[in-house]
Amino acid sequence: MQPIRAILTSVALLLLGSGLLNTLLSLTANDLGYPTGVIGLIMSSYFAGFTCGTFVSGRLIKRMGHIRTFAFCAAICASMVLLHTLWISAAGWMLLRFVYGLAFVTLMTVIESWLNARAAREERGKVFAVYMVVNLGGIALAQQFLRLDNATPDTLFAISAILICWALLPITITRKPQPQVPERPRSSLRALLGFAPAPIAGAALSGLAMGAFWGMLPLYASRQGFATADVGLLMSMTIVGGALLQIPIGRFSDRHDRRKILTGVAFCAAALAVLMPLASGQSLLIALFFFWGGMAFSLYPLSVAQLLDQLHPDEVISGTTTMLVLHGAGAALAPMLAGGAMDLLGLDGLPLYIALVLTALGGFTLYQVRRVSVLRMGEQAHFEPMVPTSHEVLEMIEKDAEKEPGTEAGSEGEAR
Repeated sequence: MQPIRAILTSVALLLLGSGLLNTLLSLTANDLGYPTGVIGLIMSSYFAGFTCGTFVSGRLIKRMGHIRTFAFCAAICASMVLLHTLWISAAGWMLLRFVYGLAFVTLMTVIESWLNARAAREERGKVFAVYMVVNLGGIALAQQFLRLDNATPDTLFAISAILICWALLPITITRKPQPQVPERPRSSLRALLGFAPAPIAGAALSGLAMGAFWGMLPLYASRQGFATADVGLLMSMTIVGGALLQIPIGRFSDRHDRRKILTGVAFCAAALAVLMPLASGQSLLIALFFFWGGMAFSLYPLSVAQLLDQLHPDEVISGTTTMLVLHGAGAALAPMLAGGAMDLLGLDGLPLYIALVLTALGGFTLYQVRRVSVLRMGEQAHFEPMVPTSHEVLEMIEKDAEKEPGTEAGSEGEAR
């Protein structure tokens, strides 16, 4: 783990800053009196930029190299954060969030491609697990900055920018050589739809649900009467639930028909969302979100594992990259759609919107289970807990499953 310690330190600092910003922005926009639909557009802009950035990040890294690209994009992200305090405009914030998303996905691509290149083969599984812990732990811990006494929004924006700037330090002082960026195979959505419609639906619809969570839950909680610190607690507990419950759900799916597990998890998450408007107090609502997080955070990795069950090894990177783009596209639409539901139905529109999306996913996968046989092309994949980031970390798991002399190849999944 020594060769990647600097990279993991940068990851932790970067996600502390970014995780704080996402929640802070929603709360600040609410304090400024922006309508729910406008807040949804602001939050959607980040996911739109993130998705668009997946197509340009590799080219930028090839042109500038890993360290210079990281410094370039970190400077953009930090400046975008601070500009939120100087340019108080809904349209301006949409633009800032879009640019931030473009730069942030490039930062994650730099980090994950470096991890991919530096991790020794025998340590790939361990490295991936540690990276996921750092990733989710950083985002969950970031919410606790909202508990700082007498911290104004401007102070918290400054803290977010400082943490992103600090993420530069471990990366830029490393003496390790920069890895090469290989060519990526092109993916075909039409081909995947032909033989793997359930995973494709899982990627897109889980994006429609999770984008609403990331973008609109702070607003929902604030208008429910949660204090700012308690909004952070709600976000943290949902993320912790997602981190903890993914593993038993995923391991169970390794031993059973994964489509059935995906169906059951989607319906359970939808049921928990339906119960949220009925919660009698904040403690019960936090508990519901904890278990909802465990279910909802599992949907994307379950979909990825289901796709890997049906792919040849040389199709893994192109196929999972398509999944990532679909998830991002769904997440980009989600805050706008959830905001519209909240305008129409009030605060309960958010959990009801999420329930509708997840019920649609459960219904579609149930149809697949009953009417469509499994198309199996190789070894059953192993579930890996993950959150959608860049396509680079997908290769880490794919390489871990490559066939070595004297061993049998397995195929493993992708990540955030």
